[in-house]
Amino acid sequence: MRTLINLMEESAGNFPDNIYMWEKTGEKYVGTSYQDTRRRVHAFSAGLMQLGLKPGERVTLLSEGRNDWVISELGVLYNGAINVPISVNLKAGDEISFRLKHSGSRFAIASRNHIQKIIDVAGDIPSLEHIICLDRIETEDKRILFAEDLLQAGKTFLASHGEEFRKRFQSVSEDDYANICYTSGTTADPKGIILSHRNYTANVEQSISLHSIPEHFKTYVIIPWDHSFGHTCALYSIMKYGASVASVEIGKTPLETLKNVPKNIQEIKPDFMLSVPALAKNFKKNIEKGIQEKGPFVQGLFKHAMKLAYAYNGNGWNRGKGLRLLLYPLVKLYDLILFKKVRQGLGGNLKFFVGGGALLDIELQRFFFAVGMPMYQGYGLSEASPVISSNSSKYAKMGSSGVIAKGIKIRICDDDDRELPQGIKGEILVQGENVMKGYWKNETATAETLRNGWLHTGDLGYLDKDGFLYVLGRSKSLLIADDGEKFSPEGIEEAFAENSPFIDQCMMYNNQMPYSVCLIVPNKEALKKLSKSLGEDSGPAELLEKILSELNRYRTRGDLEEMFPQRWLPAAIGILDEGFSLDNELMNSTMKIVRPKITEKYASFLEYLYTPEAKDISNEKNIAAIRKLLS
Repeated sequence: MRTLINLMEESAGNFPDNIYMWEKTGEKYVGTSYQDTRRRVHAFSAGLMQLGLKPGERVTLLSEGRNDWVISELGVLYNGAINVPISVNLKAGDEISFRLKHSGSRFAIASRNHIQKIIDVAGDIPSLEHIICLDRIETEDKRILFAEDLLQAGKTFLASHGEEFRKRFQSVSEDDYANICYTSGTTADPKGIILSHRNYTANVEQSISLHSIPEHFKTYVIIPWDHSFGHTCALYSIMKYGASVASVEIGKTPLETLKNVPKNIQEIKPDFMLSVPALAKNFKKNIEKGIQEKGPFVQGLFKHAMKLAYAYNGNGWNRGKGLRLLLYPLVKLYDLILFKKVRQGLGGNLKFFVGGGALLDIELQRFFFAVGMPMYQGYGLSEASPVISSNSSKYAKMGSSGVIAKGIKIRICDDDDRELPQGIKGEILVQGENVMKGYWKNETATAETLRNGWLHTGDLGYLDKDGFLYVLGRSKSLLIADDGEKFSPEGIEEAFAENSPFIDQCMMYNNQMPYSVCLIVPNKEALKKLSKSLGEDSGPAELLEKILSELNRYRTRGDLEEMFPQRWLPAAIGILDEGFSLDNELMNSTMKIVRPKITEKYASFLEYLYTPEAKDISNEKNIAAIRKLLS
């Protein structure tokens, strides 16, 4: 198994009747077997071949996760061509246009919901010749072809040119490019990460050294399929095992699609899922809301059960060891009478999550471990295809990003690339067959990132004595105090939002100043509810004091004082009346805040936060923001 084509062919041979993909377009989910998937891939790929697609050419794919996403990608790859998957969260216009132009895509494939984004920019893309819509739509645009027509043409082509087609896909080698995956481009133009067939198949092999998936397992993939995490860890790792992948039921709008998730989980009853922190937090909030609705007795019982489970689980690595073993009977009892019912809310079969995409709050990990659905945090980046490390049922230590996958080497180095001793933080460097070939048409960035045979990740971390990797954040996101000390703000920001119902988003700031400050986006509904409970005599000042009290939990004598060094905590807080979102471009397509743009937009406010009056949270600017939020 050296190419993704080998992987598909081998799995279709080993598991012909197993269901590979579950999709819901009508009243219920319908399964497609491995052998039927292969047949459809062959037909679609042959259709592209007769249309003139040649090896090495690029094809842009813009669609929600669905069966035809996989069919489209593999159809491209069987031709020896390169798929350019792009995010459905990208806006129409420049973001789409840049990727089409930069990749030199000759074909574009899109779903009904996103085809217009391609049509709007097609006239400005000299290389673009064909637009293929995955759905039948009403249009008079002569440039648009339909996937079903292409499939039929492919079947006809195979009947007379079957040997020619076989020679085409059998000629694809492990070093041929499979994907160009674009970064979000938060500080400059997006970079196109070149991943070869062997990058992917090597990372599948590396991933399965960490997690074992029986062939009867199902996973429900909520995260975008163009995202490298879902791409490798769901679509192709599952294919290797002969297990199955279920997609989200697509609605007419993104909101309608999102509303389908709880219903779909009950229908699919997944055995494991991939998650990112934002999803994990939503699951946790829904569980807690359900417990709260049961009344004070159940709330009290749940609180006591969680306390016992936390004590028994320890940090995961020492779970049930020593005196903790004495807690096992009670933990087992609570699991039977309480936690088992909690798990029914996520289908009842869920064994674990695998988390990735950002730093994961350890409190979130403790919560899911306690209720019997462990969240195994991992670490990776698209330049590494993406998996580098992960916790698992065998090796788990909460707060860490797990152990390094077999076949991957890492070093922790200082700024001069000198390897540091165990336990000392530095930049994480990676080596392995999973490491990208470079950046498309960007030799400068390639040379900066791939140096001396190692991928320089730009992430800070360290290895502990047990071989667990701890990731501390992006070096480019580090804040620098006036004495030169550097620290990562991401963990603090995550904790502030996770541990308070009144805080939705925040961004820490310090550019060589005596102290840090923080911009906070409050939860509007929570503030309105609090304002109502306080009565007519209350005003913005009382609400601001409540937000301040939430942050004071991390200060001396607060219940969370041990989480962060005191000098890293913000000395002044700025309240924003607008959140960070895709619409205002303060959040990128991978749902991460764009620090440079936020810093630029709120430059004068950040400057104000370093004035004496700003240290009083009830300053005029914050009061004005609260009034606007409540209006």
